[in-house]
Amino acid sequence: MDLVEEIKRLKKEKNALILAHYYQPDEIQDIADYLGDSLKLSQIARDSDSNFIIFCGVSFMAETAKILAPEKRVFLPAKNAGCRMTRFINAKSLQEYKDKNPDTKILMYVNSEADVKALADCCVTSSNAMQIIKYYLDNGEKILYAPDKNLANYAMEQMGVKFEAWQGCCITHQMLQREEVLKLKKKYPNALVLAHPECNLEVLKISDYVGSTKGIIQYAHESDKKEFIIATENGVLHQMKKNDSDKVFHMASPRLVCPNMKLTTLQQVYDCLNEEVNEVFVDETIAKGAKRSLDKMMELSQKLVK
Repeated sequence: MDLVEEIKRLKKEKNALILAHYYQPDEIQDIADYLGDSLKLSQIARDSDSNFIIFCGVSFMAETAKILAPEKRVFLPAKNAGCRMTRFINAKSLQEYKDKNPDTKILMYVNSEADVKALADCCVTSSNAMQIIKYYLDNGEKILYAPDKNLANYAMEQMGVKFEAWQGCCITHQMLQREEVLKLKKKYPNALVLAHPECNLEVLKISDYVGSTKGIIQYAHESDKKEFIIATENGVLHQMKKNDSDKVFHMASPRLVCPNMKLTTLQQVYDCLNEEVNEVFVDETIAKGAKRSLDKMMELSQKLVK
């Protein structure tokens, strides 16, 4: 059986939409209708005329799509694909913090479970976090940024301010060390370093560009430079090489591989379409609270992000 052809047939038969994050395996990216960052894909799911969504990513992403489009059926092919960052925070510990700090606004990175988002005042992504943090601080609010300490530390360093940060991180990005990047910069002196803000601050300080996954891909595409050191998950290389076959990309480390993002297989996508397995459900009360924090983010992002 040709899985790719069968997936195409079933997708057409069921008017299904296949979404894939940039960190997914190459063959999964190639069968997707849309590639993107997690929130953008969820917005595509919401706005699509399809009621059958296959979300190739990790659990919080599929949850977010279901929250934004509760009337649609959302499936996660790799049912055990979690996000290691989300394990650093849970609803119980966040509620305990809120009880002790009722005047603090909670800004929650989208890389979090639905019940945690439901307790937040506003969600953020790597592409709008700086603007939303600044908005709350400029309005005299005390904030807690959770759960990614690295993005928080970068924001504080860039803005010259201090605020509370939960001590979580993306294990994959956290493993990258400054010395590894410096070694490559010496080896490839003409290469620009493009880094995701989930990297630690010492890496970000020696990077030429810091931005979201989409931002990194776009920056390389629009740059006149021909050589880059990539400091984010290696799945981005597939799209970057497609966009710019004449440019050279060096991964900052061979360890920049998210094991959960690589769990999705063509067989799993086929099974979701054929047998309708691994459907995603979110408790209605939790979904309502999470949607409120996501809606707040989109409201502010529209106003603040140029």
